[in-house]
Amino acid sequence: MFDAIEAGAYKLNNFQDNILRNRMAYEATVDTVIDFLQHQNYTTGYRLANSKYLPEGPRFQQLKDTTWFFGHIGVQDKARYRCTMYIEDISDLIQATVGPHFGFSKYAERVARTAVSFDPIETELQLPDGYTDRVMLGCLSEYFAVHKPRLVGFTVPFGGNLYGALKAGQWIKKHHPETKIVLGGGYANTELRELSDPRVFDYVDYITLDDGEGPVLALWQHIQTPESHPHLKRTYVRKDGEVHFIDDKVGGDFLHARMPAPTYDGLRIHEYLSVIDMPNPMHRLWNDGRWNKMTIAHGCYWKRCSFCDINLDYIGRYEQASAAHLVDQMEQLMKETGETGFHFVDEAAPPMAMRDLALEILRRGLQVTWWTNIRFEKTFTDDLCKLLSASGCIGVTGGLEVASPRLLELIEKGITLEQVARVTKSFRDAGILVHAYLMYGFPTQTDQETIDSLEVVRQLFESKLLQSAFWHQFAMTVHSPVGKDPAKYGVIRTGPEFKGFANNDLYHEDPKGAKHEKYSDGLNKALYNYMHGNGLDFQLKKFFSFPIPETTVHRNFIANFIKRPMPDPISNPGYKLIAYGVSMKEFKTNAETKELVFVHRYGYSRIEFPLAVATYIEAQWKDMELFSSHPIAIQDTITNFCASLNLEPDQLFRQEWWKKWRSEVVWVVKM
Repeated sequence: MFDAIEAGAYKLNNFQDNILRNRMAYEATVDTVIDFLQHQNYTTGYRLANSKYLPEGPRFQQLKDTTWFFGHIGVQDKARYRCTMYIEDISDLIQATVGPHFGFSKYAERVARTAVSFDPIETELQLPDGYTDRVMLGCLSEYFAVHKPRLVGFTVPFGGNLYGALKAGQWIKKHHPETKIVLGGGYANTELRELSDPRVFDYVDYITLDDGEGPVLALWQHIQTPESHPHLKRTYVRKDGEVHFIDDKVGGDFLHARMPAPTYDGLRIHEYLSVIDMPNPMHRLWNDGRWNKMTIAHGCYWKRCSFCDINLDYIGRYEQASAAHLVDQMEQLMKETGETGFHFVDEAAPPMAMRDLALEILRRGLQVTWWTNIRFEKTFTDDLCKLLSASGCIGVTGGLEVASPRLLELIEKGITLEQVARVTKSFRDAGILVHAYLMYGFPTQTDQETIDSLEVVRQLFESKLLQSAFWHQFAMTVHSPVGKDPAKYGVIRTGPEFKGFANNDLYHEDPKGAKHEKYSDGLNKALYNYMHGNGLDFQLKKFFSFPIPETTVHRNFIANFIKRPMPDPISNPGYKLIAYGVSMKEFKTNAETKELVFVHRYGYSRIEFPLAVATYIEAQWKDMELFSSHPIAIQDTITNFCASLNLEPDQLFRQEWWKKWRSEVVWVVKM
């Protein structure tokens, strides 16, 4: 890479020139850095964490005091963060010189952005191979030197994956024309549903839509024996110079409940990098560590949000699988990969399915770690969150979106800010990290609502209800309710004109709303500080370069919500009394009371009960354990206690022994 840069006589700024002049230092350390990020050579972390070892470019200036974040003992994390900044510096140099398209998680993304016409993509593909193209195609050439596949599939989840797939397809067409190429994935499923430009088929032979198992199976059978398998399923092909979409309805789609475990066979997963680009405990989950990817359910059980592509199959077709089936898949993946971490990549995992998954994990005694995407449903009670945590759940991500009462109702999110505050508190108290997806610029959102939304977010961080978040500006898509009926939401569609290739992102004007773009830098600056624990006491105007309205949100808006506890579901039918991981023994008895000791993994709880209550608990204890064959309904317990003590339920719930037993020993979970 350095040879190519020096041969190209690129115009560099001072930072980039310094990296080039430190060539020997980078060449001497790069293998050590990559090995460490691949979880090899653990002991080199002590040297990598030292500021005197790695050459430092501009990325290292993002966080001056790493000791404040990592402490004096967090050597491995500090080393991983410094190594990440090191390779980000190299990435910036590549982008400024030999590889303007380069990125660690995307490649030539701008080429595919709003590509209504195939013209800009073809223009790039016809240019001579660049330096990073040659590296990628060299890897592809090495693969074909060993394997001779009849069918190659490219998954293109995002626009940043399209150019690389087509560039590789171009090489295969030239050097191995007998190999067939199929392209699918999220980009095709959202952007290419109206495809009519045949030129893309100079680089691939087929493009499939939606869940790929059925289409690829039909395609593979067709390639092997076209006479006996003439049919295709949800597949674009080029015939006589024109694009044809063929969906012969052969076979059904594979039900989520019957899918086998995904497989990582053939992927060199132990060579993937594990990086920390931000010292934030929740934000790092996306890039740090290796996670087996699964889904709890197919599609979204809510599918009402007006900004979302709810009309597409991957969201609109909702299917569940049993917990036993999911955990069977987990055990298969653990055996194959040796990894016990799982990221469930659902649109929104159903709370009750998460409950069943947690129960099955605990029933089998699996020691796993997992996280997933959710909606901030009121179903996530304190006790359910404790159950999820006990099974290995360490984090959830959820859409808070606009953080404004009026707009939450307008987008049909189905949540309130009070609900969000209470649910995030339940997760926090159970030791589960929370990340929020945030949106600004939704149609008709005013300047005041934008600033008020930021204040709500600030208070959520201040109360430690959020550990991480990400702002994105609203984008109107053709498959969403807003895109299908802009007038209903007060916006005007202004383009772009479809020219045969991609059709998804729509241009629009918002005559009733703020000038949304101008808030981008300030919102992101504020959020960056909040995620680092900084600026929570700053006035909001400090983050903006122009005057903003004063917030109308009360200073204790969020704090007041979480002062009031979540409604306890003890009066609801179907809820059972559970004690998990707790043993009980009698401690002390007198004429009217009995003291019981409950030993759990965090210590013990010593509680003095009325004698009748203690007698009931001792008699029923086995049926209070998690997997009792005769679980006890909480209503039955309350009825027994009230009758024994001649109390009304409200009086019972105010007893100190009840509150301690309820908070420290037993859970109430819908079963």
